[in-house]
Amino acid sequence: MANDETKYTTNDAGIPVSSDEHSLTVGPDGPILLQDHYLIEQMANFNRERIPERQPHAKGSGAFGHFEVTQDVSAYTKAALFQPGVKTDTLIRFSTVAGERGSPDTWRDPRGFALKFYTTEGNFDLVGNNTPVFFLRDPMKFQHFIRSQKRRADSGLRDHDMQWDFWTLSPESAHQVTWLMGDRGIPKTWRHMNGYSSHTYMWVNADGERFWVKYHFKTDQGIECLTQEEADRIAGEDADYHRRDLFNNIAEGNYPSWTLKVQIMPFKDAETYRFNPFDLTKVWPHGDYPVHEVGRLTLTRNPTDFHTEIEQAAFEPNSFVPGTGPSPDKMLLGRLFSYADAHRARLGVNYKQIPVNRPKSPVHSYSKDGAMRVENVSDPVYAPNSKGGPQADPQRYPEVATWNASGDFIRAAYTLRKDDDDFGQAGTLVREIMDDAQRDRLVSNVAGHLSKGVTEPVLERALEYWRNIDKETGDRIAKELGK
Repeated sequence: MANDETKYTTNDAGIPVSSDEHSLTVGPDGPILLQDHYLIEQMANFNRERIPERQPHAKGSGAFGHFEVTQDVSAYTKAALFQPGVKTDTLIRFSTVAGERGSPDTWRDPRGFALKFYTTEGNFDLVGNNTPVFFLRDPMKFQHFIRSQKRRADSGLRDHDMQWDFWTLSPESAHQVTWLMGDRGIPKTWRHMNGYSSHTYMWVNADGERFWVKYHFKTDQGIECLTQEEADRIAGEDADYHRRDLFNNIAEGNYPSWTLKVQIMPFKDAETYRFNPFDLTKVWPHGDYPVHEVGRLTLTRNPTDFHTEIEQAAFEPNSFVPGTGPSPDKMLLGRLFSYADAHRARLGVNYKQIPVNRPKSPVHSYSKDGAMRVENVSDPVYAPNSKGGPQADPQRYPEVATWNASGDFIRAAYTLRKDDDDFGQAGTLVREIMDDAQRDRLVSNVAGHLSKGVTEPVLERALEYWRNIDKETGDRIAKELGK
């Protein structure tokens, strides 16, 4: 390399430094000098270079790519990113839920599937998993659920007893637990799993008509999973197995892709459907609401700096662009606050100015100052004003159409409908979706999990829990455990 192209070391102010190896001292054997500002900068930065890890979804990785619309769904939404032929830059982050930042990729756990679309009308985020349902239907229990899946206060160890204690006292978890203990509880790679919004969302078309939607990202690589034995072996050999697989495949030009399909429910159907369609513990049968293709998501670029582009990426389901909106899903409504609040606590109030989170559309905001504010603020800094500042345009961008609600203030689950129950869809998954080999592995997985430290009476409740899902499966698990 020619000498004039050689990079020379500087401090963070861009000032060249005289040594990468030696501190400034009084003579070769003397004490280090406090005036060695470069040494102080190196040590001080090192002490502060770790930011708090995410509470759930701490371990993961991601990549950049694009989403391209392949089918016309403009009759259902006016959102710019879903119009025919539109191509939108995207970021995706895959993750586990319960493990810490250094935990193995192949633990049995749901996988996060979080997407950021850099649209012409602002960032649109979808925060989902590799399962179409979740353990809970009310955000009041979410914090407790996550704590039950993490570590004990006394020993600092993960504990199957408290996991099953929580699950068996929360029967609404049955559908998700059945997914978790089945084959898809451990995907072979992130490339070989689907992604789901899980939540129900709203679409609004150009005429103001409203629809309920669920997003399904179907892997074009095909579904492949690991057995418990394979996952345990890989966890000991390569704790970063999924992260490495994604990075290496993209680096080699083997770009993974997913086809986005959506289920669409007419707005009025939700009022009379046989179970509450906003309950996050249930799926909509495809026979009632078939999927419609929308487009394809393709990942083409790895991060160049993991910390700035992945660890500082902030996904939040409250990022709705025109033509999209929330639903009465209680878990979703809770997350509209909690995700953004988590980012403010972890990254700072100006986290949307971090390049990976910055919209690619113009920002005309009245947000001002705060730690790590880097974008210029100009007068006027208040609204309303007569000084030429930005103004809301309710004609062009009306409030997202929502729904009507009435009733007393009450703490209760959704109003029960004809087919509302906690175990029905889980039983259907076992009896009608799984084949004999999958049911055998399900029994083995559950029995193996329950055999590791689950105490009475939690164990008896767990067996009853599985008998409520499917009596034959529950009896087989009991037999495996010698009960």
